[in-house]
Amino acid sequence: MPVPPVQIQIVFFAVIAAFVLFQLYNVLGKKVGRQPEEDARAQPPAPAGPQDPNAPRATVLDAVTLTSIAGLKARDPNFDPVRFLEGARQAHETIVRAYAAGDRETLKPLLTPRVMESFEGGIAAREARGETEEAEFLHPARADLELATAEENRAIAKVRFLAELRNRVKPAEPGAEEQVEERRVAEVWTFERILGASDPNWLLARTEPAAA
Repeated sequence: MPVPPVQIQIVFFAVIAAFVLFQLYNVLGKKVGRQPEEDARAQPPAPAGPQDPNAPRATVLDAVTLTSIAGLKARDPNFDPVRFLEGARQAHETIVRAYAAGDRETLKPLLTPRVMESFEGGIAAREARGETEEAEFLHPARADLELATAEENRAIAKVRFLAELRNRVKPAEPGAEEQVEERRVAEVWTFERILGASDPNWLLARTEPAAA
């Protein structure tokens, strides 16, 4: 029986429609180009921002110092070398400024009696000359822990300081020109405190020059 012309046309268009749908599936049914999740996986980690020059640096201690710290920590478990160094750096700046200014009240609770007596002599001699002095730190001082140990009932710590200072000295004579000196100072300061005492503060027990 012959197929009517209308039915032939319907079959023809159906075949065309199926072909078009197949091509659309091939194009739209697949992932084309880079997908968002692929971009996320391929995105490199964000670069680290610039370092803060004032950020504290990690304290590196040599084997000898670590051994001595272990001995001190056996007697004083709360000893923290990083916190101690920060406190020592602050004490160093306070003492240097106070000595230059002749501020005995600030110095007295930070020094042992022997060191206070020595500093008192320097301050009195400057006052006898009628001079006034001011100390300025050009940069934060560098502080390195060289020793931390315990002897009998005392905790002892030695810190090497390297500082750049500007000293201004005003002579007593009217109209005399102010003397300004910039210098680099390297010293080893020895701090002490009594183990088990209610006062946890360290006192400056000795100062001595060191190689720059």
